[in-house]
Amino acid sequence: MSTAQRLISGTAISWLQIGVTIVSQLALVPVMLTYWSVEAYGVWLAVTAIISLVSLVDLGHHDFLMYEFMRIGRNDPTQLSRYLWSGLLFSLLISTVQTLAVALLLATDTLSVLFDSVKLANPGLLHEGGVTLLVFSIGWGLTNSLSGLMTKVLLPFGYYPRMAWWGLGLSIFFVVTIIASVVLGASLQLTAVITTGANVLFTGLIYLDLFRLLRREGITYTPPSLGLGYHNFVRSLAVSGKSGLENLRQQGIRLFLPALVGTTGLATFSTLRTGSNLALQGLNTIVQPLMPELMRFLHQRDQARCEAAFGTIWIIVVGIMAPATVVLQLVVEPLYALWTRGRIPFHPLLFALLSIGVLVFALIQPGIAVVKGNNLLRPQVVLSALAAGCVLGGLFGLVPGMGLVGIGVALLVAEIVAAVGYQLVARRWLAANGLQWPRQAYAIVLTSVVLAAAACLAIVWLPAFRWLTLAGALLGLGANAWRYWQVLPRLATERALKMAGEWWRIISRQPVAEPA
Repeated sequence: MSTAQRLISGTAISWLQIGVTIVSQLALVPVMLTYWSVEAYGVWLAVTAIISLVSLVDLGHHDFLMYEFMRIGRNDPTQLSRYLWSGLLFSLLISTVQTLAVALLLATDTLSVLFDSVKLANPGLLHEGGVTLLVFSIGWGLTNSLSGLMTKVLLPFGYYPRMAWWGLGLSIFFVVTIIASVVLGASLQLTAVITTGANVLFTGLIYLDLFRLLRREGITYTPPSLGLGYHNFVRSLAVSGKSGLENLRQQGIRLFLPALVGTTGLATFSTLRTGSNLALQGLNTIVQPLMPELMRFLHQRDQARCEAAFGTIWIIVVGIMAPATVVLQLVVEPLYALWTRGRIPFHPLLFALLSIGVLVFALIQPGIAVVKGNNLLRPQVVLSALAAGCVLGGLFGLVPGMGLVGIGVALLVAEIVAAVGYQLVARRWLAANGLQWPRQAYAIVLTSVVLAAAACLAIVWLPAFRWLTLAGALLGLGANAWRYWQVLPRLATERALKMAGEWWRIISRQPVAEPA
């Protein structure tokens, strides 16, 4: 399978995952608000935030080893086996400690602080939330902790689409199980038990396929090396620390919100942020399939193909994300009211700030890929710490006076700080390794982000001119997109046209010729 075909296949499956996520969010929110109280829904969101936090060490270990697997490459299965089995041993240890830590939180009643039990009308929700958290932690150890690492070792062999299909199936199964449990009257903790059990059963099928693929590629069992495993684990702690600080901007911020705005405010913020989270996932449908190829181009010092890879990401920002953000800002409010059944208020300015933050994050994705792909750990930690400081400072400095909008301001400032830092670090690394940062293309993409941001804010602050704002914004964004296409290197435009052709063949169901 050619590079373009792998990107098309991986992206197509990832877009299906986005579709499933959208449908699941559209279904889960009204279902939970119908059968559960808003407080129970808020506790559910808090549980998901906490489980994201306690699993950071494990996920950081996975991410570090993923880039090590890409560095080693597909031509050295013996080395891959050593790294995999040593990593699996430490993943098992990490998940065990993680579960014990959750049990300790439950036993010492620390969760009362995290769930803000004073404001809960039903104190029994605190206990249910704790049991739910413990069940999810046990389920993590049996599924994601091990299968996630085994999935990543297969990425250098081009199995991203296959793994994405498994992920799609698991997502559908998981969501259907949650909805069925809630509709049939399951409580918070019973829903957790049912969905975790179903997740374990489905992951068992994934394990069978993973072991078969590992044997096919010559990645056989190798006695784990404590020394190698410990060395990689210690180095991965920097990634975990960085991920923890980043998680503060994505999920961990929910831990502080109950004390500042109550569980109802948490539900409002989390529901409003659903749209931006979906946009982030949509961006990942392009970035994740591209990462193995981009790492190969960087290691080969191939400037033309690196720019083509950057262009594949940026053309999505310029041609799709920026104009879609403006259109969504204009039409989202009535759709949101229908979706939440009018039970959760809409904040147009907060929604605009969250959307602009997504555009800033998308803008700097090539820079993040360079820094993360080469495991440049120190700048990752420093930049994540700076961004987290912006979030915390804004959280406690702005929320008391501005309410939920203060959270949006803090998150946007954090994204801007991180974006500037990642661009500087990426430019320095590229220059030190005989490559160049595509400054002209970056400036054009930045222009699209600024235009979209200004249009979103104008729609909020000048609602009487919203249609005029939309027309002007789309005209300016269209002209800028054409300008961007003109400055793309030939290889990038050829790849874009080839990918468009592949998409057309898929849509029209025409056979695709095998690559020479």
